[in-house]
Amino acid sequence: MMSNWEVVIGLEIHAQLATKSKIFSGSATAYGAPPNSQANLVDLAYPGVLPVLNAEAVRMAVKFGLSIGAEVARRSVFARKNYFYPDLPKGYQISQYELPVVKQGKLAVMLEDGTVKVVGVTRAHLEEDAGKSLHEGLAHASGIDLNRAGTPLLEIVSEPDMRSAKEAVAYMKKIHTLVRYLEICDGNMQEGSFRCDANVSVRPRGREKFGTRAEIKNLNSFRFVEKAINYEVARQIELIECGGSVVQETRLYDSDKDETRSMRSKEEANDYRYFPDPDLLPVHIDESFIDAVRATLPELPDDKAARFSQEFSLSAYDAGVLSASRELGAYFEAVVVQMGPAHAKLAANWVMGELSSALNRDNVDIAVSRVSPAQLKGLLTRIVDQTISGKIAKEVFDAMWSEGKAADAIIEAKGLKQITDTGAIEGVIDAVIAANPKQLADYRSGKDKLFGFFVGQVMKATEGKANPAQLNELLKAKLGGSA
Repeated sequence: MMSNWEVVIGLEIHAQLATKSKIFSGSATAYGAPPNSQANLVDLAYPGVLPVLNAEAVRMAVKFGLSIGAEVARRSVFARKNYFYPDLPKGYQISQYELPVVKQGKLAVMLEDGTVKVVGVTRAHLEEDAGKSLHEGLAHASGIDLNRAGTPLLEIVSEPDMRSAKEAVAYMKKIHTLVRYLEICDGNMQEGSFRCDANVSVRPRGREKFGTRAEIKNLNSFRFVEKAINYEVARQIELIECGGSVVQETRLYDSDKDETRSMRSKEEANDYRYFPDPDLLPVHIDESFIDAVRATLPELPDDKAARFSQEFSLSAYDAGVLSASRELGAYFEAVVVQMGPAHAKLAANWVMGELSSALNRDNVDIAVSRVSPAQLKGLLTRIVDQTISGKIAKEVFDAMWSEGKAADAIIEAKGLKQITDTGAIEGVIDAVIAANPKQLADYRSGKDKLFGFFVGQVMKATEGKANPAQLNELLKAKLGGSA
């Protein structure tokens, strides 16, 4: 069915800016405060109050624009977007319409198959968030919490360049990585700091004209984005092939039922009656402001990945994983600095493997990892000097994670040092061979797979402490009858 159709997807990502106060008032933006405790007269839309633009929000928007090679508008304008909703006291949202602060950028996104897709960013504009309606625990009523009203958002609007749900998720993850690198958004999707609306349509393959799109609102997880888009694509194709037609509308995704459902007919821009906000002057940004923001840009994810590949001879995949978060990249580099570039691949494997697994399992942020870079370096050093094997190292790591002790202390206390004495290993091999004459005869008659059996028996006898390389070399010689 999909071979006859092409999917067209654009995303509108809302990143809550990490300012301490709101975009047009001095109210705090901290998450989790009691309802309506962070809403002042401006947020409550009392008559006569005037908004004052938060310069930090502008700086963060410019920082994002520079990071994607976009044009930063020297003049941008705030507009009123008029609509009624209970958690919008003013009856309009202050946003940007015709003249946004950022426009025409692009982002290179690596897909699962290793190919790179460039997605255009139409615009990124500043706006205020609305409040929140509360329904749970309130019989026959709804509550309104205006703590979030006026929280600064950067709405990042892509071109309709994505052709599958997986591409959309990859793009969204790249934006998520970028805003966290720039430290302009904490990216916390559970708290609503990072969410998106997905515009989805289908068209017969080969046709240039877009189909009618549906907008799926307020998707706050990568998994939900993928599932919602896939459901919507299937719904639209089935609808068209059964003789129906797609209507332009806003839809919600129900994660419990794994389906989208109609919310309201899609409004056009003229329905909102946009006009320049008379209470806010146009924003003029000069070159000195842009240069000052540019000077604060960190090493960006793509640049870090390229450097990791070049300096440490890592694959594009490894470098991409390690640069996916600023903190993960810093942890990896701290280990490599202590061990030396020659052991970068070993460090990468452990940071991406055992460390990341432990962090995810216990839901611990890497900034407060129970194993520090110096401690991990101590463990990896014992692998390099063959004090312990890679298999035993995993046991040591688990103990380090749970007990907070150094690798050497755990190795010593548990007696985990690797056996590297050739004579000792040979003695165990001789005993295993003597105890298994049939398997020896079968091996020598051509059943080479029995080599693994003998390795396992020796490892069992030595409690996994025999040096693997020495064991393999000595065992091949013994089984071959040359020693």
